[in-house]
Amino acid sequence: MKSIAPFTAQFNAFLETKTQSRKPKSLYDPVNYILNLGGKRIRPALVMMSADLFDIPVESSLDAALAIEVFHNFSLVHDDIMDDAPKRRHQDTVHEKWDINTGILSGDAMLIWAYQCFEVYTTDQFYKLIKLFSKTAQEVCIGQQYDMDFELQPQVKIEAYLEMIRLKTAVLVACAFQMGGILAQTSEENQNQLYQFGENLGIAFQIQDDLLDAYGDPVSFGKQVGGDIIENKKTFLYLKTLELASENDFNQLQHLFTIQPANTTAKIDAVMQIYNRYNVKDEAAKQIQSYTQNALKSLSNLNIVEDKKAKLKLFAEELMQREV
Repeated sequence: MKSIAPFTAQFNAFLETKTQSRKPKSLYDPVNYILNLGGKRIRPALVMMSADLFDIPVESSLDAALAIEVFHNFSLVHDDIMDDAPKRRHQDTVHEKWDINTGILSGDAMLIWAYQCFEVYTTDQFYKLIKLFSKTAQEVCIGQQYDMDFELQPQVKIEAYLEMIRLKTAVLVACAFQMGGILAQTSEENQNQLYQFGENLGIAFQIQDDLLDAYGDPVSFGKQVGGDIIENKKTFLYLKTLELASENDFNQLQHLFTIQPANTTAKIDAVMQIYNRYNVKDEAAKQIQSYTQNALKSLSNLNIVEDKKAKLKLFAEELMQREV
């Protein structure tokens, strides 16, 4: 995404200076490994972009941006253990490359490191950043628990799913935006609008992810299309279809999401036929548009000059038009 490319480049250079060899290597090599696997670096870039809106030196936001990225990757290490996932970004997950105990302990070290990143800031900034960060970390854990709970529940309401993705995904995006506002010492009203902007975009982002998993171009998307179907994940598409389906399709779809057949292509095709019957692709697109519009309302309420708002609007448009 062009709008955040300068920030991601600057952050990657900063990250490189922070992932030097430390001892014991058995603890810190896995930390450096997961952080160097890549990723879009969207969240740290948003901290920097938000700070830049208020014309403070972007360099002053790098440590807060690092906290967000380290925390995000910590959560991925532990999520991969819980999901028994063998791959992350096409490479071995930490617990596969080393072992589960190493994954747990290295993840714990990352969480502690994330908090240490805030120690460079003033007392007032430190308190506000830590308060927001701790609230966000707790909400991400709650969202992860809801996600795990949903795997065992035969039916999940769309409202419950939206709340889960708000907690698991969107609040970290919102946190990133508000952090920039805290560092810039802008008004609480501006900080709240930044948070709402990020939260609504984060929800739209996850629904877009659900949509791309089923309808995306596998080359552009960078991973197997239909992965959520294979893994029986209760996404927005699945839940919306159940809401609209006839009794026969309802029962068939529920059955398909209880099996793990050898022929995954046939399963994906059968599910997609039901999805298409109820046009849930368009239903998801409407939901994405709704949350994006809510984000833009918060943007319009921000007390900053219009050319700064244009940068955030461009980012929102790029995010919703992405193919990966």
